[in-house]
Amino acid sequence: MAHGAHPWQDEITPDLLMRAYSMGIFPMSEHRDDPEIFWVDPHRRGIFPLAGFHVSRSLAKAIRAQAYNITVDHDFEGVVDGCADRTDTWINGTIRCLYSVLHAQRRAHSIEIWQDSKLVGGVYGVTLGTAFFGESMFSRTPNASKIALAWLMELLNLNGFTLFDAQFITPHLATLGAVEISREEYHTLLKEAQKGTATLTYSDAVSAEGVALQRSTQISNRA
Repeated sequence: MAHGAHPWQDEITPDLLMRAYSMGIFPMSEHRDDPEIFWVDPHRRGIFPLAGFHVSRSLAKAIRAQAYNITVDHDFEGVVDGCADRTDTWINGTIRCLYSVLHAQRRAHSIEIWQDSKLVGGVYGVTLGTAFFGESMFSRTPNASKIALAWLMELLNLNGFTLFDAQFITPHLATLGAVEISREEYHTLLKEAQKGTATLTYSDAVSAEGVALQRSTQISNRA
């Protein structure tokens, strides 16, 4: 069980799930076949500063090539299934159903990456106030999940979001600009984010060139 986990076993509803997010808590399961869910409130929290996404030269080149199509909320369940399509996953059937309901309620969203009409990558998460809670991402071709994150970052900025919760920091997320903060710092940011409103929508104002060059002073030297 993850550090800071709470084994609450009450019946979980979409409203209870959103209440948990408002308190800085999110659900996980041990694996896809485990029917139980536990709640997590990490002592250290991973976030993406909205002005700090790192675009490497190779990623910028892949974004500029535009060998893909980008959509928002066109195949939410396909993205969730892509994220769960791995040997070790915390997304069980209950979690999948709960987030599908939140998506129908416009409280959960997905970014999809398509090549030749095939879903090859994406990211999904939950919105509350001006906070976006990133849940998971997947990639079936090189850079697809990174491209999804880059577009998501631009859309969050464009739509007035103030907090991008990445839950746990990993070496991979750190190379993209994610940082770790204390639980207390996170709850302060979350409280502020719930004072405003924002909606994740696609905009023609976002271009591949803009995504590739986003936060130009933050562009990484990594190949």
